[in-house]
Amino acid sequence: MAAALALTTGVVAPAPAAANPYERGPAPTTSSIEASRGSFATGTTTVSRLAVSGFGGGTIYYPTSTTAGTFGAISIAPGFTATQSSISWLGPRLASQGFVVFTIDTLTTSDQPDSRGRQLLSSLDYLTQQSSVRSRIDSSRLGVVGHSMGGGGTLEAARSRPSLQAAIPLTGWNLTKSWSTVRVPTLVVGAQADTVAPVASHSIPFYTSLPSSLDKAYLELRGASHFAPNSANTTIAKYTLSWLKRFIDDDTRYEQFLCPIPGTSTTISDYRGNCPHAG
Repeated sequence: MAAALALTTGVVAPAPAAANPYERGPAPTTSSIEASRGSFATGTTTVSRLAVSGFGGGTIYYPTSTTAGTFGAISIAPGFTATQSSISWLGPRLASQGFVVFTIDTLTTSDQPDSRGRQLLSSLDYLTQQSSVRSRIDSSRLGVVGHSMGGGGTLEAARSRPSLQAAIPLTGWNLTKSWSTVRVPTLVVGAQADTVAPVASHSIPFYTSLPSSLDKAYLELRGASHFAPNSANTTIAKYTLSWLKRFIDDDTRYEQFLCPIPGTSTTISDYRGNCPHAG
């Protein structure tokens, strides 16, 4: 048809746009992003704290198939006094959707956010340079997630390494309230009933201080406590997945779940953001 058009009009029809080479998995639906598992079978490997430096070891969750190509990767840090077991549910859930996921232990359970930020970056460096799954990872497509002080560390890591593609602090805690120099697309998740890191003094100031030009969003979990991210949570999972897919994989198929901005609901008490996304 294009050739015939060119012969009759002298105008060559444009070639179809190339498919996004980073898309992994089938086209998403509400049920697929809310599911406890995605389309990829996953494996795990344990990393001893004795085998690494700069962080406390952890568990890597990864898609077992390599036919789709390499994957983006995420490191996830726990909160104050906690270990990786507190956020381990996110490992297989995100890996089965097409990511390599590293849930880490910190050097000590009392490490502060700045230290946790450095440890997140150290774990990404290990993951991409030394780990047994490094050949499965696209080292240009990395992100960080963390709970509580790990969430505060997520912001620290994003500020320190602007080449990251996504950052998601989950009910984050940090004494620093201004993050105006962050250049990494950031989804801030707060909990309405959080008394440890109240949203009025933590998540909301974090979000509002991010540059207005940045791809950013604020999701507040209705009626939830500070510890909502420590067990399987569909709302956290679906928006975390959509954010990571949209910005680590450049997968615009997930834009529909982020823009237009979701309304309040039985699970969301507040959602703010800038749409459409530029990244």
